[in-house]
Amino acid sequence: MKKKLLSILLSTSMVVSLAACGSSNQGAETATSDAAESTEAADSAKSDESGETASEETAESNETASDYELTDLYITVDGTLTANVDNGQDAFVEQWEKAVSEKLGHDIKLHINQPEHSGYKDNIAQLLTTGEPGDGQYPDAMIMSATMLKQYQTTGILWNLADAYDNADFQSRITLPLVNENLKLENGEQYGFAPTYGNGCVTYVKQSWLDEAGITADSIKTFDDYYNMLKAFTKDGRTGVIAAGFAKLDEAPYTNYLPEFWQGAYPAIYEKDGQWVDGFQEQATIDALERLAQGYADGVIDTDTEEASTKTAREKWFSNDQSTSEGVFTYWAGTWLRTLTDNLDKNDVDTDLGDDKLVQLAPIQEIKDTWGGYLNREAPVWVITDDGDGDNSREQAIFDALLETMLDGDTVQTLWTYGAEGVHWSTEAESFTTNPDDPEKKTDYEYADGEFHLKQSPNDPNTLWKKNHLDPVLVIAPLTNGYADTDPLVEKGNAFFTENCVDAPAAPSSETLTEIEADLVTDKTTLVNEVVAGKKTAADAVAEYQSKWGDTVSSILEELNAAE
Repeated sequence: MKKKLLSILLSTSMVVSLAACGSSNQGAETATSDAAESTEAADSAKSDESGETASEETAESNETASDYELTDLYITVDGTLTANVDNGQDAFVEQWEKAVSEKLGHDIKLHINQPEHSGYKDNIAQLLTTGEPGDGQYPDAMIMSATMLKQYQTTGILWNLADAYDNADFQSRITLPLVNENLKLENGEQYGFAPTYGNGCVTYVKQSWLDEAGITADSIKTFDDYYNMLKAFTKDGRTGVIAAGFAKLDEAPYTNYLPEFWQGAYPAIYEKDGQWVDGFQEQATIDALERLAQGYADGVIDTDTEEASTKTAREKWFSNDQSTSEGVFTYWAGTWLRTLTDNLDKNDVDTDLGDDKLVQLAPIQEIKDTWGGYLNREAPVWVITDDGDGDNSREQAIFDALLETMLDGDTVQTLWTYGAEGVHWSTEAESFTTNPDDPEKKTDYEYADGEFHLKQSPNDPNTLWKKNHLDPVLVIAPLTNGYADTDPLVEKGNAFFTENCVDAPAAPSSETLTEIEADLVTDKTTLVNEVVAGKKTAADAVAEYQSKWGDTVSSILEELNAAE
């Protein structure tokens, strides 16, 4: 079972969308829930060659964990660890090793593998397929999206960390318990740990473009209003909106980047009124595809959208050449309101507007009528690999060193939240200036001794560091040392998203779906692109999909609904 699913996963399309974004502590109400696997399925997948089941492995005593001395910890992370090799990672690792050594009483060397963000899913599949625990490349722990977790948690690759989580010291400080409670399967097993809750995207509009068109953001209430705004923006080489694809069909919640066009459509398998359904076959998807095709034909959707990565779309949107840019960009909430604003500043775009360059557009009425607001995704998770020896001591030691300390409320959590002291943040008295040679952007900073503050970014002294891996407003157990960096713009973004979001549908977990996922995503993406380009009608595309995949999808739905 394990080897079979490993080979499948190598070719399966699984995207990690783990942008570091913000919301508020109301996230307890917006925490997403996972579809539970049946006890029989989970135990069967977890069985090893000796016939031992996951539940039997879980029953193994964790007492031996104290006898296991972890000397090297190999983790694989994506771009959400901001302290990368060019941005102070060495200092982060050094301080983490020192702090954890003091906590645990012995030295642990931390090894970080950080592949390119866009290729993370494939890198994980490759590592897990070709590597073995202890080979220096195989990850002891790694970050996964909620979708990836559901695809891997029945393969036997991941360790059931339920007992470790339930007995963790940070339990007494958790303020958002539902985030991880919802990760547990019906049999109580838990294969992922979420230190934060999810987030979502909001639609950003350039204020200067609104002013030029004589439009106010408050007047954009319906899709017609939104579409007319795009048409007003589209002239003289400029375009209404750009996105990283017409839909991200391998990344829940799929319609994040063009939500106004998709409205109530959800082009994937999801749970609706207590039953699993295939949203790609619904009329709502046909309607959405027709809207996208019209937008593309009218030129209000940038032609680069089909092939654009998130990086490409971002950089074109805040480019210093606004003559070929776009007025609208839907992207992650909270911290990204600051990041996008700062990038416009760096490119000398609308500098006279200061921090008021962007408007966050409230969800249009059609989105409110169907979903209720922007979609809040399921939380990304940390997972620990299971070496399959039936002894939990190694895995428990990894949990204690990595995840237990990650939420210690103090030194180690501060490292994961803000980075290395003296490199990314400080409490020492100091003053510095960003953009000293630019009178319009020049900003002076001065801090007293003992005052917590962020420093200049190691790789760009003209920008302030923002955070490392954990977003302090998303974390499930807040810091207890009082360290907090308050950015009014980020707080504004967090509050806006919290007030305008609802939980996205939970991702399905099905062995059959895992086997065909890659091909399904490829075919759906091709069909969407062909419809938008005018090569076939939306109805014909869905009919073609039904002809090829209808029977298989029906079997998957039966499998999912039978497990309910």
